[in-house]
Amino acid sequence: MTTADPSTRPAAIDLRSDTVTRPTAAMRAAMAEAPVGDDQYGEDPTVNLLQERVAALLGHEAALWLPSGTMANQVALRVLTRPGDDVIVSRESHAVWHETGGSAANAGVQLTEIGSVGTFDVDAFIAAVKPRDHGIYPPTTLVEIENTHNRAGGVVFPQVEAERICAAARSRAIATFLDGARLWNAALATGRTPAELARPFDLAAVSLSKGLGAPGGSLLAGPRDVIARAVRHRRMLGGAMRQVGIFAAAGLHALDHHLPLLAADHANAHRLAARLARCRGIVLDLATVQTNIVVFTLAPAAPEAATLVARARARGVLVNALGARTVRALTHLDVSAEQCMRAADVLAEIADAPAH
Repeated sequence: MTTADPSTRPAAIDLRSDTVTRPTAAMRAAMAEAPVGDDQYGEDPTVNLLQERVAALLGHEAALWLPSGTMANQVALRVLTRPGDDVIVSRESHAVWHETGGSAANAGVQLTEIGSVGTFDVDAFIAAVKPRDHGIYPPTTLVEIENTHNRAGGVVFPQVEAERICAAARSRAIATFLDGARLWNAALATGRTPAELARPFDLAAVSLSKGLGAPGGSLLAGPRDVIARAVRHRRMLGGAMRQVGIFAAAGLHALDHHLPLLAADHANAHRLAARLARCRGIVLDLATVQTNIVVFTLAPAAPEAATLVARARARGVLVNALGARTVRALTHLDVSAEQCMRAADVLAEIADAPAH
C-alpha cells in the first residue's frame, strides 16, 4: 500500500482564523531589510516608527508594541484597574472566553457580561455599574468594548452607542478600553476612520496579525503617561523583547499595503454566508455577517459541530467549533473567493447530510 505524496495534495482551505495567514514575499523582504535596535532601550527605529504611526492612526498620544493581542488586553487591565475591581464587558467577549482566565490571574478583576450579539447600550451599562465604596460590591472601574466582536460573528459595535457609553463612564470616573483587535475591519465596514472609532476610549488595542496578515504583534494606544505605565507591565508579563523591528516592519508593510484588501475578505464572508444560509442544516442570521467572520448554528437534524469540523477537515476545509452546535469561519487574504465558495459547498453538503 502506498501513501500519496503530501506535496501533491491540494492545500487545505483554512478558515479557522485570520491569524493563519503567512507573510507575503514583499512583507518578508521588508522584515529582512528593517533597521533594528534594542527595543527595551527604546532604540529600535522601526518599532518607534510603527508606534508613532499607530498612535496617530488611532488619535492618541502614544502607542506601545506588544507580542500579542491577549497581552495587550491584559496590560490594559493592569494599568486601568486594581485587583478586586469589576470590569463590564460584552457577553461572550474575548476577555471572558479566549484569554485562559488571564483577567483574574493577571489583574485580579472580575468580569461582568452584559448585552447580546456582541453589543450593549448605555442603559444596560449604567444598570450594571456597581458603586464604589460599597460594603459588599466590587467597584466597577472599567468598561471594555470589543469591536468587532469575535464570537458574535464579527459584528460592529455601533459607534454612537460606544460614544454614549464612554461619556457615561467618564462622568462616573470609570475608565474605558477598546479591544479593537479587528478595528481595521470595523473601520472599513462603517466608513469611519480608526481614529474616530478609538478616540472616545482611554486606551485602545489593535492587532496586526489578524486581518492585516503580519506574523505577530499588537499595539496599545492612549495617553503618554498610561502608555509609560504599560511598558512596565509588558515587562512583568514577559513581553519586553529586543530587536523586534522585524515584526514592526511587517506591521508597517501591512498598514501600507493590506488595509484595502480587507474589502475582499468582507465580500468573501458575505458570499460564504449567503451560500450557507440556503442550507437546511444551518441556521445563520445574515445580519450578523458585517465583516470577515461567519458564525452559524447547526440545525437539530444536522451533525454536531465537532463532527462537521472533522468531516470538513477530511475534505480539505478547516473551520473551528465554538460550541456543541456552533461553528466559526473567517475569511482572510490567504483565501480566494473561489476557495471560499468551494468551502461553503463542502460545509453545506456536510450539514445537510444525516447526523449519523
